[in-house]
Formats: sequence, C-alpha cells, structure tokens
Amino acid sequence: MLASIPVMACPLLWTLVLLKVFAADCQVLVQPRIVGGYAPSPNSVKYIVSLQTSKGQHFCGGSLVHKYWVLTAAHCNMGVDQMMIVAGDYALGLYEGTEQYFKPHSLIPHPLYNKTTNNADIMLIKLRAPIDQNRYVSLAPLPRQNTGVLPGRVCRVSGWGSTSHSGGEIPPTLHTVKLPIVSTAKCNSSESFSGNITSNMICAGYSTGGKDACKGDSGGPLVCDGRVYGLVSWGNGCGDARFPGVYTAVSRFRRWIDQTIYSSFTRCYKH
Repeated sequence: MLASIPVMACPLLWTLVLLKVFAADCQVLVQPRIVGGYAPSPNSVKYIVSLQTSKGQHFCGGSLVHKYWVLTAAHCNMGVDQMMIVAGDYALGLYEGTEQYFKPHSLIPHPLYNKTTNNADIMLIKLRAPIDQNRYVSLAPLPRQNTGVLPGRVCRVSGWGSTSHSGGEIPPTLHTVKLPIVSTAKCNSSESFSGNITSNMICAGYSTGGKDACKGDSGGPLVCDGRVYGLVSWGNGCGDARFPGVYTAVSRFRRWIDQTIYSSFTRCYKH
C-alpha cells in the first residue's frame, strides 16, 4: 500500500514514486550514510521514517510514536509545506512497494528549543492521515519520564546519513551502528565538549572513534533496550574519538510528548 490516499489522486506522490524508480540513474535521492555501520535486514527497523523535501530529497530521520505522530529533532524543521514523511522505506533510491507517504498537518518543536545551545532539540510532527501498521511499519516504544541509560550500555542508531566526513558513494540503504553510552561527565570534560552537554542530552560513541551518526541522520532514533532513548542532535565532526555523538534525551520529554499527542486528540473530540 503506497499511502492512505490514492496515489493517482495526488500528483506530488506520483512524482515522488517516479523519482524513486529512476534515482539509480539520476542520483536525485542518493545520500551517504552512518559512519562505521552496516546495513540491517530490510524493513527490520520498522519505526524509522525518512523526512524528505517536497522534491524527494532526504534530509532527516524520525520515529513513528503514534499512528498520527512522528518524533524527530527540532532542528529538522523545514516548514509544513516543504516536507514529506516516508514510512516503510529501506533503499531511498528504489521504489520497493513497502513505502507509505504522508504530508505533515503540523510541526510542534519543543517550546524550550534553543538553536544556539541545541538544548531541547526535539519536535513532534502530526500527520494528515494515520499510518497503516503492517509487517513493514510499526511504532517505536518510548522510555518513561526521566529514566536514564547507564554509561557503557550499548545502543543502536539508524539512519540514511553520511558514512564519512566527505560522504560515501554507496548503495542508498538504511544503515545502523551500535554505540556505547558515554557518561555526561566524560562528554562534558575539557577534552571533549567542555560543559556544553545539558541534562537534556546524552552522548554515545567509542573512545577510539570511527563509529557515529552523521549529517543526514539528524532526528533519527538511538535505541537502547528496545526503546528510543535518544534522537540524533549534534556533534563535532563524525566518528571523532574525542567527541561522541550528542543525542536529545527522549526520557526528559516523555511527559511533553504524551501531553502534546493526547491533548491534540482531546481538542479534536470537543469540536
């Protein structure tokens, strides 16, 4: 099923499908991927979505947390009119028949998001139509409010972002990499981020470097113990041994997520 509305009734969606079919030739959608990772089994990360421009260019990742809602980073805000959400995707350059396409109804960045410090880098996207949960698409479990992840715990981040500082010419499939959580104290040390890590952030990466999320992975999920504990937010380069990747700590915002989603439905039912 392509979407919740007929493709032929929406020229934009049909155009996107055609772009995906011919991407191997025209390179329209080819994006480099995660640094030091591997390609998981097709559609094994069922909750991940690709945020794309209205022309089909991938720019951020996100996670399905409700049939009408996507969780991503606030710095991925391009505006409602410039965005398309694609669920059930694996190879961005190919039309596989598993994709579902959606336009956003509204974008809700956290009110405390600070683009200078990257604090509270989290946003909810409400979809115009509900997703169809199937064997290719499902929802991501979230942690409870203020639950943490201990340093050393190995988590997994997935996305369609860069494989290196310069980007790599590789098949445009989803990639994933396993990374250990780094303590805030170490991440905030003078040898690393020098106090710029707030209580709303978590760090993950190896002391030897070489494995990391990168450009294009923003907003994508860092999954620990089966739950999305982090969203790709910022960093200093990709795979640098001194600078682990920095993620928005989702558990710090679980209450806000629930209030935003369910108060929205309450408003709908009142009218």
